[in-house]
Amino acid sequence: MSTDVKVCIIGAGCSGITTAKRLADHGIAYDQFELSDDVGGNWYFRNPNGRSAVYESLHIDTSTTRLEFEDFPAPADYPHFPHHTLIHAYFRDYVDHFGLRDAITFRTGVERAVRTASGGWDVTLSTGETRRYTDLVVANGHHWKPRLPDYPGHFDGVLMHSHEYVSPFEPVQMRHQRVVVVGMGNSAMDIASELSAPWMADRLYVSARRGVWVLPKYRNGQPADKVMAPPDIPKEQALVASRALIRDLVGSMSSYGLPEPDHEPLAAHPSVSADFLTKAGSGDIHMLAAIERLDGSTVHLADGSSVEADVIVCATGYEMSFPFFEGGEADLHPDDEHRYPLFKRIIKPGVDHLFYAGLAQSSPTIVNLAEQQSKLIAGVLDGSYRLPSVVEQERIMRADEAAHLEQYYDAPRHTIQIDFGRYCVDLHAEIAAGEERARAEA
Repeated sequence: MSTDVKVCIIGAGCSGITTAKRLADHGIAYDQFELSDDVGGNWYFRNPNGRSAVYESLHIDTSTTRLEFEDFPAPADYPHFPHHTLIHAYFRDYVDHFGLRDAITFRTGVERAVRTASGGWDVTLSTGETRRYTDLVVANGHHWKPRLPDYPGHFDGVLMHSHEYVSPFEPVQMRHQRVVVVGMGNSAMDIASELSAPWMADRLYVSARRGVWVLPKYRNGQPADKVMAPPDIPKEQALVASRALIRDLVGSMSSYGLPEPDHEPLAAHPSVSADFLTKAGSGDIHMLAAIERLDGSTVHLADGSSVEADVIVCATGYEMSFPFFEGGEADLHPDDEHRYPLFKRIIKPGVDHLFYAGLAQSSPTIVNLAEQQSKLIAGVLDGSYRLPSVVEQERIMRADEAAHLEQYYDAPRHTIQIDFGRYCVDLHAEIAAGEERARAEA
């Protein structure tokens, strides 16, 4: 490895801190910049950088054994599905245990990253200082820039994104209000379930363009993600068995008063909830068609009906965004369909010295995704791993994307979807192949 290597890591959320730990283990010099005053990223409640989507009642939907780092087990007394405060504490303990905190420059963002003539990066910080690095790791997350629908008309009430939601009383008092939650993803179901208690919202609606399969958190007394099909079982066989099991577990969605999905179970990113089906079946949640337009307090729907509302909470997802590339690397942005293909979800073929950590919608977890990706990143940087040719990277990238996305219906929310277990098997095989290439070329 060249002693001249110096890496800039953008962000100190779960992806940034585990990448930093790997580089430190390999003796690779780096600086890490975090806009906030602490680590944790999205899991830092009331994060002063304004980018956390954590609400007060949030528990993670991934079980502890699935989300923990391989070299830092979660405390034995952690529950199956920890509250966000425990997740943040776990990340802070990880950083302190491995002595990573002193290398993080807090309250400092990366304003701009521009390619140098030599192939490195000139990184301009929010302090106004510009530093030069050989390599750049982007770990800024992809759940911080809300995607808000642009409905025709005018709404007299409060229209907000779920990113702003803290509790039924903040930032908007929702008790005794008529509330519409838009979407049927995990955040939508959590928020709708919380607001639908009879003593809370006067009326709680959920508006959706299509039905979804709502999956339970538990299966036979165990977290459902602990008994997922292992990646060595052929994917089609695993899907058939898993879909049959889901149908047996939850039955028909219409039996709960929900719209029937127009797709098979697991053809969408899983919507997991311990409460939503019960709340819907108990009559606390009322389903609506998609919103077509707004008129004062009236919400007009695609099926021709309408309801009156005081608050609309849009749990409508997020956009990938790399604002530090604005005006610089024009091709380093997602396309209009929210697509951003990468080799092993890490490298843009043909763009050297640039790595992405955690840029995937991983099922069941994203927490320890970058921990696995950092093995390839560190290998590139210390020379123990050699990338395939750009042409081969592009071929592998296309094949990987087709394999991971074939089970999902086409939508912006699925463009970076991966199966964590199968992804890791493929990634480790590629790392082994790249190490063999490096030895052959030595």
